[in-house]
Amino acid sequence: MFSQISSRLRLSVAAAVVVGATVSLTAPAQAAPDNAGPGTATPGTSAKAATSAKAPARAGAQSAAGAWAAGTRAYLVITAPGDTTAVRTAVTANAGTVFAAYDAIGVIVAHSTSSSFATAMRGVSGVQQVGATRTSDVPADAYNPALPTNPTQSATTLTESNRWDMTQIKADQAWAVTTGSASVKVGVLDTGVDDQHQDIAPNFNAADSVSCAYGKADTRAGAWRDVGTHGTHVAGTVAAAKNGKGVIGVAPGVKISSVRIAEPTSSLFFAENTVCGFMWAGDHGFKVTNNSYYTDPWQFNCPDNVDQAAIIEGVRRAQAYAESKGSLQVAAAGNSNYDLANKTTDSESPNDSTPVTRTITNACIDIPTELPGVVTVASQASGGAKASYSNFGNGVIDVAAPGGDGATGVYSTLPGGKYGSMSGTSMASPHVTGVAALLAGANPTYTPADIRAALATQANDRACPADSRCTGTTTKNGFFGEGAVDALKAVAGTTPPPTGPYFENLADVAIADNATVESSITVSGVTGNAPAALKIGVDVKHTYRGDLVISLVAPDGTVYTLEDFVNSDSADDVLKTYTVDASAEVANGVWKLRVRDIASQDVGRIDAWNLTF
Repeated sequence: MFSQISSRLRLSVAAAVVVGATVSLTAPAQAAPDNAGPGTATPGTSAKAATSAKAPARAGAQSAAGAWAAGTRAYLVITAPGDTTAVRTAVTANAGTVFAAYDAIGVIVAHSTSSSFATAMRGVSGVQQVGATRTSDVPADAYNPALPTNPTQSATTLTESNRWDMTQIKADQAWAVTTGSASVKVGVLDTGVDDQHQDIAPNFNAADSVSCAYGKADTRAGAWRDVGTHGTHVAGTVAAAKNGKGVIGVAPGVKISSVRIAEPTSSLFFAENTVCGFMWAGDHGFKVTNNSYYTDPWQFNCPDNVDQAAIIEGVRRAQAYAESKGSLQVAAAGNSNYDLANKTTDSESPNDSTPVTRTITNACIDIPTELPGVVTVASQASGGAKASYSNFGNGVIDVAAPGGDGATGVYSTLPGGKYGSMSGTSMASPHVTGVAALLAGANPTYTPADIRAALATQANDRACPADSRCTGTTTKNGFFGEGAVDALKAVAGTTPPPTGPYFENLADVAIADNATVESSITVSGVTGNAPAALKIGVDVKHTYRGDLVISLVAPDGTVYTLEDFVNSDSADDVLKTYTVDASAEVANGVWKLRVRDIASQDVGRIDAWNLTF
């Protein structure tokens, strides 16, 4: 299986094309964002596997607080929320030190070199769970963290254009309604963000940015910067400025904060880092956070394992705390082409030492993406199909968004003023985060539950393809969840939300001179005949629409002319919704949009079309 980016990063294509150069973005062998996928690792090899050999055996007492010692391991100690003084005292009494404490949720991050620490702490009154968060040592850097480098910036001559991913979710049309509110703060929990980048600096919120690497907030200026490239790429997709340069994010009017939870060198995202990140998000008023990673070192955490059970509970509490403070978490589903609703094996864990193959069940969860309340995002290719690498699962996937596949990636910001393409669920998730941010700005009173519900409502239904792995209905299934996000509908733009079953084809079909082309939609799951007011949404790009005749072809071959443009109509493009009385037609079957070009010199394409029953 391929892992996600950071635990990894959930990114599938590891090469980023930068202006004037190609930069390798292959994730370090020990890190795995939710964008790790084809091109990042070979089948059966974890993109997050640690580069180090097995960690040395642990022995001896923990050194004095603040001083690192070889063999130091990290633990989550879980107790009742509130005053954790007694348990913190017990940590010290049992050869440990308190590295960080989150009293509001009853979670303590403890360090110890004693191999009996966890067992001893499990016998302490008031302690509910204790779990090791690693199978490797805590790096010495945790006790005196080095600041990430501040990269030299390169100016760009690139000007903004409508990229395929933005047009696919109609973000380019949504910007005519709103670019988002500057009062909305979005947290990027990732490898860090290059705050000096020309397309990120205008929207960057340094006051609420931090490093949570190792599980404790480091508020020094620049601690939030990128220790890789992944976080900067994600941030650009969410909110790159609409400033005439480079690219535009889904919500270019909101504010971005960086919460670096990846550790340097390894680029791993351990549970204590995620706990710190969610607590920071809740306390600093983030309306939405993006999480394109899974918590290392376990791809799936199983409740029947004492260590992993504590990880699940600690991160769950932190997520619930953030949500209680008004913060919605959006997360990438992962890039292993794995059915999250039918788990059987895990061969990538632990990725900070030596992975082993183990049998698992659906009780084992990918966190944070499978935690209650988190919006789980699958990835789509440029034509709208499920990306080849994207995880899936009926009842697990909430919505889908563009993540790229094959040669077509998502183009966004890279550190140092650069730009490049990546593919993965890591790239899909920030599109949804951006739409959620637009929703939050347009509806200031919305709670996280309201935004979750709105994301489901605005999504365009996508039926399962002819693939037995996709189960469910047209309105909700394992490949696309509630459907593909639509930024324009989310901000109440001019395209009204469908009131009935909705089907869409986003694949481009070229229209040549003096030619007739067709684009098909297969309708299923609709009872009886089509309605007397069948809605046909048409998006045709053409440099002279007077050349065009547009028709709808029913499954039985009946042709309904939608429009025969007058030959003198020299305007560009067709972006219209037509209504047809199709009540004589059986709804289920293959419907076609037929476009005929009757003249020379001007060409175009069917960009997208849809049917609403």
